[in-house]
Amino acid sequence: MRIDPTGDILGLVDVQPTFMPDGELAVADGDAIVPVVNCLMGRFPRAFATQDWHPADHVSFASQHPGKAPYETITLPYGPQVLWPDHGIAGTPNAALHPDIDQRRVEVVIRKGCDRQIDSYSAFQENDRRTPTGLDGWLRQRGFTRLFLCGLATDFCVGWSAEDAVRLGYAVVVIEDACRGIGLPVRAGWTTMDDTRQRLLARGVAFITSDKLG
Repeated sequence: MRIDPTGDILGLVDVQPTFMPDGELAVADGDAIVPVVNCLMGRFPRAFATQDWHPADHVSFASQHPGKAPYETITLPYGPQVLWPDHGIAGTPNAALHPDIDQRRVEVVIRKGCDRQIDSYSAFQENDRRTPTGLDGWLRQRGFTRLFLCGLATDFCVGWSAEDAVRLGYAVVVIEDACRGIGLPVRAGWTTMDDTRQRLLARGVAFITSDKLG
């Protein structure tokens, strides 16, 4: 798959220490994507990034709901919400982009989950499905039409970002070896990783590995 330097852009979704081993919401093997992402950064002329950037008392944290534990699901005014360990706390070192990432081609960083009352998985829209992040306008004004997404986690922030991007009219490619997922159980033998892949393939999202990029 050839990279078009005018219409394509690389998107780094939440490549933050908070989602890596020893982080507050560790994704298994999450740090393994860093060298792959850096390789991609040398191949794409332009990139954007997102960061989870939560206040310390964010509504999605299990610590804010007495009697609840991480990974339980509750209902909030905007719908079901998985409760998470406290993570991505604004201004902390673990909420920064990973220090080993080459950021020279990152032109904009979109911070999400900043509103205490609304969680935000997608790079484009918060979980109330009404509040935009501003990324769509930024991309359109610069003429980008195809997004190559990498980051953490495949089955949450990468997946929701890909789904919203398709809905907004972009072509979307997920670079699998530059992502890792959480894989929460859904039913016997089926996880949120399976759900996400099935959902995205049905919407036309392509899945490739970095060695397939020309």
